[in-house]
Amino acid sequence: MRIVVYHNLPSGGAKRAVYEWTARLAARHNIDVYTSSCADHAFCDIRTLVEQHHVFDFAPRALFASPWGRLNQLQRWRDLGELTRISRVIACNVNRAGYDVVFAHPCRYTVIPALLSFVEIPAIYYLHEPFGRTFIRQFERPYFRNNKWRRIVDRFDPFIAVYTRRLARVQTKSIRRTTRLLANSQFTRQRMKLAHQVDAPVCYYGVDTEDFRPMPHIRKENFLISVGEMTPRKGFDFLIESLALLPAATRPELRLACNWESPAERRYIDQLAARHNVGVRVLTRVNTEQLAVAYNKAQLCVYAPVLEPFGLVPLESMACGTPVVGVAEGGVRESVLHNETGLLTERDPHAFAEAVQMLLNSPTRRAQFGRRGRAYVETEWQWDRSVRVLEQHLESVACKGESRHIDDA
Repeated sequence: MRIVVYHNLPSGGAKRAVYEWTARLAARHNIDVYTSSCADHAFCDIRTLVEQHHVFDFAPRALFASPWGRLNQLQRWRDLGELTRISRVIACNVNRAGYDVVFAHPCRYTVIPALLSFVEIPAIYYLHEPFGRTFIRQFERPYFRNNKWRRIVDRFDPFIAVYTRRLARVQTKSIRRTTRLLANSQFTRQRMKLAHQVDAPVCYYGVDTEDFRPMPHIRKENFLISVGEMTPRKGFDFLIESLALLPAATRPELRLACNWESPAERRYIDQLAARHNVGVRVLTRVNTEQLAVAYNKAQLCVYAPVLEPFGLVPLESMACGTPVVGVAEGGVRESVLHNETGLLTERDPHAFAEAVQMLLNSPTRRAQFGRRGRAYVETEWQWDRSVRVLEQHLESVACKGESRHIDDA
């Protein structure tokens, strides 16, 4: 097949998945990539894997500081117009080049890319997370300053209304024109049914078990690890509040491997850690090998993002033989086997702290969970298995064989 891969992704799990799929698909198919200048091209770099890598310039408009912040929604509205124009240009190139299928991934500004409303060939959009009005995460932060008066003003702000309407039109049109949506988890599949009344079969991620592997020569250290961007949705505040309940004399350090930091969230996390006397070290610009080493050194991986659609972190940790303690939300319930490869709790700091302490007190159980986790990933979560399912979907859509049944991973 001749496949178009489209993305406008930052660094993170979604870009890693695109890299892994592209590397394997490129061995059997011709692949060209279309993307924007705002994507992170260096992280999990796919440029050397493909036939052609087309980059289209897009520069989002600068946002205003207070007291002109209300104009920012107008700036975003204008950005959506520019992205739509660029998407038409890309679609024209794609439509006349004789490709068989488009394999599209999120746009960091519209989620589902506007490109999909203009391409005239079959297309798959991969849902790395659900979107829509029914998928809302609630956070409380002092730096939000979202008081009652501001909420009232927001309700009547015309710029917010025009931006949200344009975004909704882009997303709705793209969903309707896309041949098939694929979900990264049953959680995402169910959320998309609820929000948009569409069914998206599940095609799970995988893990590279050569990159993420046990390293017996590396000694364990007294710290726990969590991984993700430094934003409220990753739940690092919950981890600090939970670890604060452990005995201070033996409390392990929390290390956070972050691919990106919100400065306001970093200040908040640092202040929260100091207030609770929890040692926190933030690791930045960590490459794959360094991350694998960190998983191997850690006693446990602790994972508590808010409604995480799936999350590669638990699988990477288990592949390294390090058990996971996670919050039983979203897609985490589909990857961590409770009481076999780790422990899952409700979003309750006391329950989470108790689970962490239980495993810290039992080296034998940790080792047993670690061995089971590695075996589980090796048998159930290989990228080659993921690619086989994905390839079936791509071939089915390219041939317009929509009635053909595709088994979920």
